[in-house]
Formats: sequence, structure tokens, C-alpha cells
Amino acid sequence: MRKVTPVFYISVAIALAFILWGLIAPGHLETVTTQIQSFITHELGWFYLLAATAFLIFCIYLIFSPYGKIKLGKPEDKPDYNYLTWFAFLFTAGMGIGLVFWGVAEPLYHFFDPPTAESGTNQAAGEAMRYAFFHWGLHPWAIYSVVALSLAYFRFRKESPAVMSAVLNPLIGDRSNGGVGTAINVLVVFATIFGVATSLGFGAAQISAGLGNLVPGLQGMNEKVLQLIVIIVVTVLFMVSAQTGLDKGIRILSKTNVYLAISLMLFVLLFGPTSYIMGVFTQGVGSYLQNLAGMSFRLDIYNPETTWVEGWTIFYWAWWISWAPFVGTFIARVSKGRTIREFIIGVLAVPSIFGAFWFAVFGGTGIQLQRQGTADVMGMMSEGGMEIALFAVLEQFPLGLLLSIIAVFLISSFFVTSADSATVVLGMQTTNGDLNPPNSVKFVWGLIISATAAVLLSTDKGLGALQTAAIIAALPFTIIMIMMIFSLMKSLQSEKPTLASERERIILERYELKKEREKLKAEKSAFKKEKNELKKKN
Repeated sequence: MRKVTPVFYISVAIALAFILWGLIAPGHLETVTTQIQSFITHELGWFYLLAATAFLIFCIYLIFSPYGKIKLGKPEDKPDYNYLTWFAFLFTAGMGIGLVFWGVAEPLYHFFDPPTAESGTNQAAGEAMRYAFFHWGLHPWAIYSVVALSLAYFRFRKESPAVMSAVLNPLIGDRSNGGVGTAINVLVVFATIFGVATSLGFGAAQISAGLGNLVPGLQGMNEKVLQLIVIIVVTVLFMVSAQTGLDKGIRILSKTNVYLAISLMLFVLLFGPTSYIMGVFTQGVGSYLQNLAGMSFRLDIYNPETTWVEGWTIFYWAWWISWAPFVGTFIARVSKGRTIREFIIGVLAVPSIFGAFWFAVFGGTGIQLQRQGTADVMGMMSEGGMEIALFAVLEQFPLGLLLSIIAVFLISSFFVTSADSATVVLGMQTTNGDLNPPNSVKFVWGLIISATAAVLLSTDKGLGALQTAAIIAALPFTIIMIMMIFSLMKSLQSEKPTLASERERIILERYELKKEREKLKAEKSAFKKEKNELKKKN
């Protein structure tokens, strides 16, 4: 533990205090966090909406700006991973476990409780898919991009430590190395713990539901006890995986996750309502892009009786922001050698398209089964919770039992990779950016993440407590992200002379190349002329 910084000890102390609070006085914890969450969503919902949209606009600007040519590293650096492995890392760390949990549940929930349309109508079905695409599309990946790009740029190009405080050095100067920097890194660790714990809690709830659905003997077991057992078992698994490092355990599991997820998705696509699914995807993408601006700024300000935006959009933006320190750090860790333009296009476009297709396949199928009366998926969700939705749909397919087993394994695998990656990220943030933190540090953070998820799930609110924690944790980090943008732009602007000299070098190279081509052309013409003269003489 010699490599740890004060951030480690302060963060561990705060995390343990929270866990003890939940164990000793769970009711008080729930009351306090609910009051804080209520204030944030009611009074600062507009702030989350504006911030998330600003992050997306900033990313789009960088794609088309001259800064897009800048490499995340030295000019000679090459990417450490090919595109397939890189995208696998993005998918599994970014939102794989969330897609599996919400893929059926969210569209179906919106179908019966749409933001504006009448429940259960064609318009409600369209809104359900559009908002699912919106909540899992460009905005969340722009949030991740801001954090990941900032970290990768300063770590690999400026050779700064891979910690959040170092990113703010151009803005706050030497204070990034003192008490202010320590406070920033502690906030980052705090947001990461609760963001990851939220997803792991969702994963544990869904694994428990799947096991209860597969093993009749487990159906009578207390739900909280089963979820706790799942958390303990998976904790052991990801702690074992964490000891193998990034290039072994996480890399292998990430690729396995992608193959399993694509196989499951293709099976449902081919054996489900294929034409309907493709129509849902096509029309849904068009509707999403057409209404993107309106959805980005929509609040229920003129309809205070509804809390739809607070319960969904604001929660999601807060959740993504609370996940951003973890996912952003992990994406930065695996993105050395790519240009800013390549990086942002890859992080924004590929996962967004895949996520939209995932929702079209699973959410579209769920809505179609419900509308045709083939299966009352919503009724099953009402009885068993949203975590049962995926299994309710898979039961309607050939080999439904096998598909459910694969789904449980897939969720478990996502659980392991997400937690495994989180221990790496938390280890980096508490060892001054060490890209390969000690196993002992990762072990401590693995236990804390799992304990936090277990404490939150054990409250009366269950999954609602997880959502509350994510919203609270996101607020301070949103401010840090805004500061990161200003710091990054300040540093990028200092590279204008470099960009100008690079442009001059390219122009000079093109001029020299043009002269060389003209010279070769003249030599070729002279040779041809000489050859013709020799032919005439002969």
C-alpha cells in the first residue's frame, strides 16, 4: 500500500462511514438521501439538462474543429488496441449491464406511462422507443467523452498523472496538487462508488430475478437475502478477475460479453418479429434525431403534476454523470494513440447505434408481445419488478430456458467486468494515476463497492435508493466536468502554434511531393522520347 495517496484514506473513511450509517440507521439514511434527491431534482433539474446538452455540443464542436487532428499521445504513438477490442471495452464498461436490465423494461414502461401520449396507443409506442434511444444515445456518451478525452489528453500527451485534479491544472494551477486537488479526487471517488454501486445493484436484482425464474426452489426465498448472496458470489468472482489485470481478465471477459450479447440479440431478431423490429429501429432513429433538440431541453415546468422528466431523464443524466469518472477513466486508459476526432466519433457513434438497435430488438419485441396479447410482460413486471422483464420476453421464444440461462450468465459477466474495471479506476484515482494499481488497493475498493450496493439494496426503497444515491453523487462532479472543459480548451488553444507548424509541414510535404511527381513525369517523358528516337534509328 506504499503507492496510495491521502485520497485513498479519506475516501475509504467516508465510504465506510456511509456503509456503517446504512447498517446502523437505514431509515435515517433513506430519509436524508431522499430529501437531498428531492431538492436536486426539483430545483436543479434544469442544470442537469443544460449541462448534459452542453457536453454533447462541445463534443460535436471538437469533431469539426482543427483540434480534432491532435493525437492522444505523442505523434508517433499507435493505439494499444484494435477497433474490436476498443469497442468491446467501451460497451462492457460503459453501459452493458444497464442495457440488459432496461432493454425490455424501459420501453414497455414508457408504453404504459408515456411522457405526453395516451397510454397504450401507437403514439405511446413511438414515444417509448424514442425516449429509450434518447436516454441511452448521444448524451450519455458525450458525458463519458468529456471525461475520457480530458484524462487521455493530459495523461498521454502532457504526461500528467491520470487523476481528475491533474486535468484542472491549466485552470487552477498548483492548487491541483494540494488540498483542492485532493478534495476534487475524493469527490470523484465518491461519485464513482455510488455510480458503480447503482449499476451493480441493478445487476444483482436482475440476476436474482433470473435465478428465481429458472430455479423454482428460489422463488420462495426472501428477495433481499437472495440479492445479498448474489452480490457475495459475484464479488468473489470479480475480485479473482481483478488480480489478472486489464489485458487478461477484463479483456477476455469484455470480448466474451460482446459475443454473447450480439448472439442473444440476433437470436431474438431472427426468431422474433424481424420486420417489425427493423421498422422500429429505422423509424425510432429518425424520430430521435428529429426531436433531439426538444427532448434535450424538455422539463415538466408547465405540468407540475407529473414528475416524468425528473424520474427518467434527470435520473439518467445524473446516473451517467456519476458513472463518468469510472467509465471516462477506463476509456481514457484504453484510448492512447487515437486522434481527438477519431476518439469522439468512435465513442459517440458506435455505442449509440448499438444501444438503439438493442432497444429496438428487445424493447420492440416486448411492446409487440404486449400489444398482441401474446404475453402480459407488463403484468409480470408489476408483480416481480422491472428486473423480470427480460426473462418474461425470452420465455416466449424457442429454447426460452436456454436463453434465460445465457442471459443470467451475460448479466453476471457484465457485473464482473464492470466491478473489475471499477476497481482499476478507483485504484488509479487513489494512487496518483498509477495505470496498474496494486492488487491490494483494488481488493479494498472491490469490497467497498459491493458493500455499498448491498446497503442500498437492503433499504425499503431498494432500487429506488440506488437511483437516489446516483443523483446525489452526480451534482458535484457535474461542476468538475464543466471546469474540465474550460481547462481542456485552455490547453488545446496553447497547441495552435503546433497545429500551425503541423499544417505548414503538411503543405510543404505536399509541395515537395508535387515537385517530385513533376520531376518523375518529366523523366518518364524524356525516357519515352528517347525510346521512340531509338526505334526510329533502328
